[in-house]
Amino acid sequence: MDMILTLKFVIFLLVIMLLLNIVFAIIIIFLERKNPTATWAWIMVLILLPDIGFILYLLFNQDLSKKKIFRLKAEEDQLYNDYKEKQLEHLTNAPDYFNIKSIAYYQEIVHLNLLSNNAILTQDNEIDIFVDGKAKFEALLKSIEAARHHIHIQYYIIRKDDLSHRVLHALTKKAKEGVEVRLLFDEVGSRSISRKLLKALKAAGGKAAAFFPSKIPHINFRINYRNHRKIVVIDGKYGYIGGFNIGDEYLGLNKKVGYWRDTHIKINGSAVYELQARFILDWRHASGEAMEDLNPYYSEIGQAGSAGIQIVSSGPDSKEEQIKYGYMKMIHLAQESIYIQTPYFIPDESILESLKIAALSGIDVRIMIPNKPDHMFVYWATYAYIGELLKYGIRPYIYENGFLHAKTLVIDGQAASVGTANIDIRSFKLNFEVNAFIYDRETAGKLKQAFEEDIEVCTLLTEDLYAQRSMIIRFKEAISRLLSPIL
Repeated sequence: MDMILTLKFVIFLLVIMLLLNIVFAIIIIFLERKNPTATWAWIMVLILLPDIGFILYLLFNQDLSKKKIFRLKAEEDQLYNDYKEKQLEHLTNAPDYFNIKSIAYYQEIVHLNLLSNNAILTQDNEIDIFVDGKAKFEALLKSIEAARHHIHIQYYIIRKDDLSHRVLHALTKKAKEGVEVRLLFDEVGSRSISRKLLKALKAAGGKAAAFFPSKIPHINFRINYRNHRKIVVIDGKYGYIGGFNIGDEYLGLNKKVGYWRDTHIKINGSAVYELQARFILDWRHASGEAMEDLNPYYSEIGQAGSAGIQIVSSGPDSKEEQIKYGYMKMIHLAQESIYIQTPYFIPDESILESLKIAALSGIDVRIMIPNKPDHMFVYWATYAYIGELLKYGIRPYIYENGFLHAKTLVIDGQAASVGTANIDIRSFKLNFEVNAFIYDRETAGKLKQAFEEDIEVCTLLTEDLYAQRSMIIRFKEAISRLLSPIL
């Protein structure tokens, strides 16, 4: 009798779970009705994990697209609109507006970024490239030491280790000297940051704020929608943007990871104004500080160089995917070559088809990815997409000299993008990102050369090599690719 009652109870629970799954599936279909690929991925999670699938959905899939969380003040908004309209008029009616012809060729990208993201084009920039962490942080620490008015510094990850301590001590020292210091970090990415050193920075007069902090200690329900941006602005004159975070592994000191290959740039020129604006918007939201008078943060900058730059931001608070649009336009305008470096390659159909079309059109398309997975599902999904592109003539390179974390796109050795966005759905839709779109033959040429030098420590993945993978790897790829829309 007891066994019959137990069996009936188990059947009752199974029926209830089945009904709940159906209800949850209907809810997901309704909420995701504009994204069928993600809908099917979430339904698969619901089927495979009936007990916690919907909880995962609530944690990972909150919608921010209807919330305008970064607001310009009325006068700033009017100033941006006025400047944008003037630049649009120049682009349309003044063919001699561009400093050099190579920038003029990319007028369509400039126009796209300007309309979709208010990304003002500046043409007076000098660019230094860093592909090694030691060189990058040596330059950054020197810039911090030389600061006289303010330091605005924003990173996704700030560890609790030697490098992080060096940077925080340097910031605290400048704060004691009277320099305005504002430190912005992501609450999840920088969860191990030294609270003791933050307290010392604040005691010295500096300011620090966390992006999307949790109301419950050590628990943050915003797993998605993290601020992945890395921006530094010194005295309104010099700016840094790229892939490096702050931690010992970025110096190649993590034995498990090995050498860290990344790309960062230092900008001297008017593009720093746009980095400053991006930082201030993020800072206002995270800290609540009004920063009413912005004039002291926009120093006079002379002609530093001739590189054209647009600073393009994207994030889940917008229905547009501005950085992805810029990538696609660059791919479409390529005439000879497309060189991509990315640690995660999980493109949506639009990027995937664009690369296929480029390769079939005779463009030399090369993609470099790491050989070390730091996120297992992401790695095998990357491998699956790379494998699909092989038959179209695209050449994939597997970086063997440590971990490749660079996020660069170079076309024809003439134009490039360097920033924080990976070629994946997370960067395009779920995280707050920022990239510099660069129109400069010298800089793009150097980035292309760096790619070609990296090939020396890569393995070229061929169709024969890919066909030799084991059944276990094929299974991992299949599952990871199914989940890719929500990775």
